[in-house]
Amino acid sequence: MENFEERGREPEEEVVQEAEQLVVTEEIRSYIYETAKWTRFLSIVGLVFSAFLALMAFSANGLIEGLATAAPSSPLVQLGTTFLTVYFLCISLMLFYPSFLLFKYSNAANTAVLYADQENFTVAMKKMKSVFKFWGIVTIVILALNVISVLLAILAKVGTA
Repeated sequence: MENFEERGREPEEEVVQEAEQLVVTEEIRSYIYETAKWTRFLSIVGLVFSAFLALMAFSANGLIEGLATAAPSSPLVQLGTTFLTVYFLCISLMLFYPSFLLFKYSNAANTAVLYADQENFTVAMKKMKSVFKFWGIVTIVILALNVISVLLAILAKVGTA
């Protein structure tokens, strides 16, 4: 009796699985292929800028010395080379990570479209999800910092009144 009930459920499960399947048409494949080209371009530009920022971070000492002779009362001179190095490295890493993910997406999407490779298509979508998740988290952090700064400004204004 149990075997009969299990057999009775198999066609229903297959119908549900078929209904959940996503169809990628030629038009969608062309969109993904074109998107992969643009993401490759953007990722390379991002990686280059990230490298320039990293080089800038390691040349912070020279920047601060030049700025100290030109404008000794500059706030950047007072912050020092360590702060500037850490700042530029953080910005460089924040640009490197999504650029690297975009590059991985581009490679996987190209392979998926050209060879109809489901595994690479899954990898491409996973990388794209990670890019949007990263920028979403960065946006939330920036918005939170803005709200905190507005609250602190209001608190400072009330404190001085």
